[in-house]
Amino acid sequence: MNNAGISTTNLTKKKKKSIWRRIWQHRLYYLFMLPGIIWFIIFSYIPMYGLTVAFKDFNFIGGITGSPWAGLKYFKEFFNFYQSWEIIRNTLTISVMKLVIGFPMPIILALLLNEVKLMKFKKTVQTISYLPHFISWVVVVTILQRMLTPYGGPINEMIASLGFDKIQFLGNLEYFYQVVILSDIWKTVGFGAIIYLAAISGVDQQLYESAKMDGANRFRQMWHITIPSIRPVMVIMFLLACGSIMTVGYEQLLLLNTPSTASIGTVLDVYVIQSGLEQGRLSYATAVGLFQGIIGVILIIVANSISKKVNETSLW
Repeated sequence: MNNAGISTTNLTKKKKKSIWRRIWQHRLYYLFMLPGIIWFIIFSYIPMYGLTVAFKDFNFIGGITGSPWAGLKYFKEFFNFYQSWEIIRNTLTISVMKLVIGFPMPIILALLLNEVKLMKFKKTVQTISYLPHFISWVVVVTILQRMLTPYGGPINEMIASLGFDKIQFLGNLEYFYQVVILSDIWKTVGFGAIIYLAAISGVDQQLYESAKMDGANRFRQMWHITIPSIRPVMVIMFLLACGSIMTVGYEQLLLLNTPSTASIGTVLDVYVIQSGLEQGRLSYATAVGLFQGIIGVILIIVANSISKKVNETSLW
């Protein structure tokens, strides 16, 4: 038993030495990672201490450490709030719609761009498609207001020229989800396609040559080679999207939501901003935000476990 214990200890020491040896061997790569690690520590991990505000009666005089403990008071207050389940329902509805409709769009765009042989046209379309990613939602919503207004907007002018009545798209319950989903796709589809184009560029070209020799056309090559080859990337991106299913994006909903659409447009992100910044209820807003984070972590763990069993592809 003693010999076994000594051998186990020696083996552990050897493993530690080999880990440090590998780190030193690849020290330049770790050096490049260092700024990102420092950024995450400063802006993601250190601020997590502020989550204790959710369990305290926060006041500015005492600060985080000097404020009295409140336990689960603010969590109970949120779930007892008469609109809490409506807000959660709105968040899940918009998130699921974005996931189901929006998630495949970058994949489709990447597959289509990969089939384009004229490089100038391909680069032009790719540049135009990912530029909206860098535009603020304030600008995007302003463009939407100018495009969709019934008072001289080009979309409604075209509808009127076809003999139909003009439509009030913004602030309308009937068209609210369509505007939210389509504007989100327009803003994100190009930048998301870059990831899949990078994955497609790594596919072995010999597979395509073999498929051509077997008589496979472009569609069959895409279906049987390209898509299966990028499936691990698709799964990883889907898992990450599942982790954000409780986070719709407060900027878009804050700007597009109006009193007439509040019944379906008030989501957790907007509610947290309103409670924390507008009403000054920092402890309450932190509790709601922490609830969002916990649900997101649970969803990504469950989705990752299912993916590991079904596809043998996972985040960890």
